[in-house]
Order: sequence, then structure tokens, then C-alpha cells
Amino acid sequence: MANDMLEIKNLDRVFRIGGMIMGHKIKAVDNVSIQMPSDKAWIMSVVGESGSGKTTLARMVLGLLDISDGDITIGGKSVKYHMKHKKEFYRMVQPIFQNPFTAFSMKRTVESYLYETALNLDMAKNKEEAKALITETLQRVGLSYEQVKNKYPNQFSGGELQRISIARALITRPKVIVADEPVAMIDASLRMNIVNIFKNLKEEYGVSFVYITHDLSTAYYVSDYIATMYKGSMIEFGRAREVLEHPGHPYTELLLDSIPKVGDKWTAKDRLRMGDAEDKVIRNAGCKFARRCPYAKDACIQNPPDMVNLEGEHRSLCIKHTDYKAG
Repeated sequence: MANDMLEIKNLDRVFRIGGMIMGHKIKAVDNVSIQMPSDKAWIMSVVGESGSGKTTLARMVLGLLDISDGDITIGGKSVKYHMKHKKEFYRMVQPIFQNPFTAFSMKRTVESYLYETALNLDMAKNKEEAKALITETLQRVGLSYEQVKNKYPNQFSGGELQRISIARALITRPKVIVADEPVAMIDASLRMNIVNIFKNLKEEYGVSFVYITHDLSTAYYVSDYIATMYKGSMIEFGRAREVLEHPGHPYTELLLDSIPKVGDKWTAKDRLRMGDAEDKVIRNAGCKFARRCPYAKDACIQNPPDMVNLEGEHRSLCIKHTDYKAG
């Protein structure tokens, strides 16, 4: 719908591995559909194991990967349209990447990136206006202009550099920020500082976030919505509280059970079995999770499941909800 800030419709991304004759296709993203409204800002976490398709989805939203099939619209316009009007697009949508040390060249000062964003995307008419905008934006992430002036990336900690990455993304006052594992390279004691910045920016600036993560604890804390991905498919979606307190898919249950809890002894047998996490070769099979699912039946192996509507916005791609209406 035109009034949706982000709509992902029947999205596919296929990679070919090997040659035309002996090679095979990998579906990194498989028929994913999500609608996020524009009437208020939101944080949507996309969670799942490594290889589940989270980063591929993020890169397509950012226009960094071509779409094999389906479409993504942001602010009512297709990403394909936006790629022909990139300046307009990157004022509306900004990225934050996993490793802040690879996002900045060690040969350039970090402030040069901030000026480049402000001036190249027409957020300031001159360097004086750009400095005022940069100073204000740095303050929003807990830094001052003097702290970054004339300094290089190696003069900052990972947490500080990621806050500078957030400031760089915020300079354009975007509608959507796509953050791909933004706390993965940061010390655990500092991760909440970053996700708290996300929450504050959502409230103060009305910025929505697509937060790619495998960390369910930060996802629960920061998210309005959660989408769980497995082998390229979105297998569950809904309000964060509903998804994490009443998981509708066995895979989401497994992810939650894998989180170490205070007082519990966590052994190797309790961890997720990762043996088939990367096996996404296109096949005419049933449920992708059937081999790991404690509820699996013959029908799960033979037939692909339907997306089932549960309560409210909560949906699950699972046959165990056959009492509900498929949609």
C-alpha cells in the first residue's frame, strides 16, 4: 500500500553456485512478505541463525543487491525506482553496518565522512551549515564535535566508532535505518548503549529501524515487531511481546531455549543443532524445518506449510496451527 513506510512483497533472492550445467541454485531469501506502517516509527528485528537470509534481506532493502523476484517499496515507491534516484533514496534510507572499523578508511578522519554525507546529500549548503548539523547530530549519540575533530578511526573504541556510524546515518534525518548486526562487534557491556540510542532516535526523530540480529535479548528489549527467518523464509512475524512470549513456530521456540539463563547450566547438547543451517538448495520439499522439528509429521515433510494468521498481527509458517485460518 502507498501509505506503508516499508512493504516487502513475495521477495526472492536466488544465487547460482557453480556452472550452468553442474551448478545449483541457492534461495537466500524465499517468498518473504512484510508490511510496516508509516503512521508511527517502529523497530523491527529480523532474527535467525547465520545463513538464515537476514543480511541478504537487509542488502536488498538498501538497494545493494538485485531482487530476483517480488518487490520492496519504501514510502510507496519501489526500490527499483529509488535506485534511479539514489540521492533521494539515501536521504530516506541509511545503513549501519556490523563492523564500524571497516566502514571507515584508516587513511581518512571520521569527520570527513560526516561532512561528505551532509554536503553530498544536500543536507547543508556549505561547510559551516554542515558543521552545525554534524555537531547537533553527534550530541544525539552522546558525542561532541571536539571528540571527533581531526581524529582517525583507530583512535576510537568500537562502541564510539559505532556511535559515529549512527550519527552519520542520522545526518540525513532518514525515515528508515537498516542496522545489520550493529552490536555484534561491540563489547557485551556496551551493547545496550547502542540499542538505547535506537530507541531514543525512534522517539525523538521518528526514525524506523530494520534491526538485523541473532541476539534475542536485545531484540526483545528494543523491538516493536520481530520477524524470524529460517533458510531464507520468514517463518514467524508479529509484535515482539507476542512472538517472544508466545512463539508460534517451533524454530522460534528453539531460539528462545538456546539463550543461556541465570542459574541454568548450559551444555553443548543444549545448543542449536547447526548441521543443516546452510542447506538452502532449491528443492520441491515440504517444511524446511521438518528435520529439526519436535512436532514434525509426514505432512510436514511432504507439503510446504501455509502462513497462518494467529492473534492480531501474529503469523506463523507452521502446520501445527491448522485450527487457524491460513493466509
